[in-house]
Amino acid sequence: MKRIAILMMVSMFSIGMLTACNTVAGAGKDVQKVGEKVEDAADDTGATDPR
Repeated sequence: MKRIAILMMVSMFSIGMLTACNTVAGAGKDVQKVGEKVEDAADDTGATDPR
């Protein structure tokens, strides 16, 4: 019985960690897209000189 409880705790912890990894990866992609849009807007206004 003790072994089953330990296996259940380990599996729940693993599922939680995998879910967190996907969430962080998705958030990173969202932040990257926002950064690209800001750079594009800055280039369109001529506020930055890429030279």
